[in-house]
This record gives sequence, C-alpha cells and structure tokens, in this order.
Amino acid sequence: MMTDKKKRYSAFTIYLLAVLLLWIKTYVVYKWVFDLHSKTIIQEIVLFFNSLGSVAFLLGVGFLFTKKVRPKVIVLIHFLLTFLLYGNVLYYRFYIDFITLPVLFQFKNVGGLSQSTVELINLPDPLLFLDVVLLLWLIKRKNIQHSAISFRSKMAVLATSLMLIVVPLTASFIENPGFITKSYDRELLVKGLGTYNYHLYDILLNSKASMNRVLADGTDTEEIDAYLSKKDTETSSDVKGAAKGKNLILISLESTQQFVIGKEIGGKEVTPFLNDLIKESFYFPNFYHQTAQGKTSDAEFIIDNSLYPLSGGSVFVRRPDNEFYALPEILKEKGYYAASFHGNDREFWNREVMYKTLGYDRYFSKRDFNVTEQNSVNYGLKDIPFFQQSVPYLEELPQPFYAKFLTLTNHFPFLLNDEDKYIPEAETEEGVVNRYFTTVRYTDEALKQFFADLKEKGLYENSIFVLYGDHYGISKSYSEALGNVLNEEINPSRHVAMQKVPLIIHVPGMEGKKIDTVGGQIDLRPTILSLLGVDPEYNTLSFGTSLFAKDREERVIFRDGSFVTDKYVYTENTCYDKKTDEKVKRNKCTPYFSEVQKELGYSDKVILGDLLRFTGKK
Repeated sequence: MMTDKKKRYSAFTIYLLAVLLLWIKTYVVYKWVFDLHSKTIIQEIVLFFNSLGSVAFLLGVGFLFTKKVRPKVIVLIHFLLTFLLYGNVLYYRFYIDFITLPVLFQFKNVGGLSQSTVELINLPDPLLFLDVVLLLWLIKRKNIQHSAISFRSKMAVLATSLMLIVVPLTASFIENPGFITKSYDRELLVKGLGTYNYHLYDILLNSKASMNRVLADGTDTEEIDAYLSKKDTETSSDVKGAAKGKNLILISLESTQQFVIGKEIGGKEVTPFLNDLIKESFYFPNFYHQTAQGKTSDAEFIIDNSLYPLSGGSVFVRRPDNEFYALPEILKEKGYYAASFHGNDREFWNREVMYKTLGYDRYFSKRDFNVTEQNSVNYGLKDIPFFQQSVPYLEELPQPFYAKFLTLTNHFPFLLNDEDKYIPEAETEEGVVNRYFTTVRYTDEALKQFFADLKEKGLYENSIFVLYGDHYGISKSYSEALGNVLNEEINPSRHVAMQKVPLIIHVPGMEGKKIDTVGGQIDLRPTILSLLGVDPEYNTLSFGTSLFAKDREERVIFRDGSFVTDKYVYTENTCYDKKTDEKVKRNKCTPYFSEVQKELGYSDKVILGDLLRFTGKK
C-alpha cells in the first residue's frame, strides 16, 4: 500500500512540477542564450523571479478544466510556452532580438522551416523539451489522482500567481521607472517584465496601434509638417538635376555590409567589380542600413517612402492598405514606369499586395522566370541567371523607367554550389561567416555581367544606377568569428559600425567622388529625387535629407533608439567617441535623445495613423 501511494500524483503536483521546471528553464535561457546581464543585485533578483508569476498564472489556467483532463491541459500549456520560448531562442540567435506579435503573423517571411532556420538549431536544443517529456511520462502512468480542487484552492493559486507577478514588476519600476515606455528596447522589457509578460504586453501594444488609424484626423499632420519644415532641405548641391529624365535602376544587395568592399580572402578580392565601379561613382562609405524586423522589406519601405520602419513586424505585412506617396508614384507623375524584379515568390513579405499600394506598375517575380533546381539555391533564383533573364524584360519597359532589382543569393545561411565559388571560404570556426564572403563574391560577378549586358543592349548610357546594401548579413551572434576575419575586436561601438552598408550611385559620364557624410537609407529617396531634378515639394512627410546637400545634419537614427552622428555613437545606453570607439560621458549624446524619439514617434504616427490619406497625395 505504501508503494502504491508513492506512485500516485495529483494534478496539483503536476502543476507545481511544471511551474518549477519551466521557471528554471526560462532563467537558464535568459543567462545562456539571451545573455541577459544585470547591473545591480535587485535587477538580478528581478530577472530570476520575473517569469515565475506568469508561468504560475498561465499554467494555472489548467485548473479551469475538469479534473479528468486537467493534467493534460497543464502539460499542453507547458509545451506551448516552451515552444514560444524556443521560438525566441531561434529568432534571437540570428537577429539578437525577441519575437513580436507581428513577426508571428509573418512567420513564413522570416525563414519559416527553411535552411535558414535549420542553420540556427544547435545540438543541445532538444534538452529544452526534456521536461515536457518527463511530464508526459508522469501523466501517462495512469495513476494520477483525479481529486477535486476547491474554489478556495483555485483562488489561492490565482492570488499567489498575481503576487509573484506584481512584486518583481514593482521592483522593476523602482529600479527603472521609464522602462515600460521603451517599447523599442525589447531586451529591457524582457528584463523588467519577463519573457511571457513581455509577449502579453506586446499584444496590448499592437492592439493599441490598430486603433491609431481610427482615431487619426488631418490635424495630426500639422505638428509633423511643422517639425519637418525645420529639418535641413537641399538648398545647395552640385549635382541637382544631373540625371534628369534618365532611367533609374535601383539594385538591392542582399545582406551586403560595407566591410566587404576592398576586402580580400585568400589573396582574392571579394568585390572586384564594385571596387572598380566605386572609382567612377559617387561612393558613400558612411551609409547605414536602418531596418528592423522587416529586413529587406523594411529597406524597400524606407527607401521608397523616407519613413522609418515599425519597431515590430514589417509595414509590408502590417499596413498594406495605407495610403503612401512612394517613390514609384512620385516618378510616375514625371512620366516614369515603375517595375520591381525579384526571383522569389510573389507573396513573400506580402510584396504582391504592397507593390500595388506603393504604385509599381509591374512586379516580375519567380513565376516570370525560368527557375530550375540547377539555377536556384537557398531562397530562389541565383543572381547571375536572375539578371540575365531580367534584361529582356527591362528592354521592353517604357522609358524612362524606375526598375528595382532585389538580389537573393547572398542570403543567410549563404549557401552556394562549388562551381559558383570564385574565391575560397574564410577560415574561422563559423561556417556562416566563412560562406558569407563567397556568396558576396558571386553577387559581385552577377553585377559585372549585368552591367555588361546593359551596355550591349544600349540601356546603360541613359540610366543611373543606385546600388545599396539592404541590411546586415552577419549578426552580432557571429561577432567573434567576423572579428577574426577583419582582424579587430567588435565592441558595441564597432558593432554599430558594422551596420554600414555600401551605397554606390553611378551616373555614366559623371566623375566619381567619395562623399563621407553620415547618412542612412531614409536619406536615399531625397538623394535620388535631387539627382533626377524632382522638386522637394514632392518629398511629402519625408524624414530624410539629400546626401548631396552641403548643409545637411549628419545623423542616422536606428529603430531601437540608438544613433550615429559625425562625432558620436549611442548604443546600449552608452555614448562612444566615433573615431576612437572609446566610451565618453553620456552628456555628449544627451542633446540628441529628444530629437531621436521625436522622429521615431512622428514616423510611427504617419504609418499607424495612415496620415498620408489626409495630405491629398495619392
């Protein structure tokens, strides 16, 4: 009889065990995967306990069910919360960020169960689900004691759970009263709220954002217009209108970062064609990507609209029904035809819908190309056949045209067939870093052939070319290996410097020039419009300024609130001297704080309130 009693478990025992295992597991992930550090003992205590209350509360939902299914429901909730935790683990390994609700809805656009995701899976990962197996084993023994739980006991579980939520949360507010308002700093939110409370808070934020459009009216644009009117506008430029009436060919260089320019691997140039093109082009070595969770789609959005991306998810997915006054539409008013070329599925990043919203006349996607197993890799059509097959379509477009090309081969995890490798791989312990340089080299070769084809077809001379990196390729997770290749230690300030991407503006017949101004993707639309001689009045609700303007303010704002000026770098709540990468007094950066948050807030208002519908620009 004694032995039989020892083998019996109540649903409450299963509940307590599930709470304990998930709580400890979450804290382990905090420390060994998310690498969350605390500056004070109180912060560390909060970090240790901040998931306990939410875990206890969410698993306690199982007590709402009948006693017979109660243990199974508790284990099911435990599994779902573990799955959510693991989703954050995979996402964090590459993006150094936490999943938001919009990202969950656009899961297929951030890799899905593709080779990119497989690359992020580590051998010990199944251990995260070991406790789920243990709990299943316990309830499968069929000796669970299905005793009734009184209403009073259920209320005790609820009250205890809420207390375990409130106490760490109160401590967080005491330590950092303003942390809850910094929705762009998701690491700070996870530290203060706990990962599961953070996701609940994220749901509330997105619910609030969905109401912004309903409550907005035309007066909301007045304050923003007044602010933007004070920003630098192009009052002096040597190249204004230099490319008036020419075709515009915009080339998005997938995952291409600035450090590949001029770099050699095994004694061979990574970008020989781009290195030569730079000599006869306008070259901007201090140009940064400003994308957030929307990655390539964010880059497209920023450049076409001169607006900042949203802090969570992609505008392409979240706001495709908005009114925008994008670059394609502006140029169409000047007689241009607008087309986009991409060797992937039309639905990826919701481009099929969003391109119509932005004013593109034609979208050449995977279905318009001959895609085979031999000429594709990873996410789709290789860059060389992509450009080769695009040229005939380009010849048929009405001129002048705006044609955007999205390259694809240099996409994480940077896979390439041996016959397509023009240089050897780098030699580090990270395969992702090693392969990266070979796929960049392949794209460079594709560009070389594309330019040659355009010259042969007579499309080169009457076109201008804008080549830009869309976002980073090597994330912070691989900083040590990348530092080995670049022979430098990548500290937080240098990590920001790694967010530089190439910007090359090539105007046939014009002399090349290196322009050192600090700028970002948000500045590219006014820069292009300036070259094409389009009046600034077309730059409605635009937050960028022309990179050619002689009197522009040199500043780049990132979605997480960090920023770069000509003198300073602000990141991870620390101010750095841009030249030395050394920490300096915070007051060197504080004059910019208000302006940075104002710009991001105003841009969000434009997008979430759909304010361009009130401007008369459609």
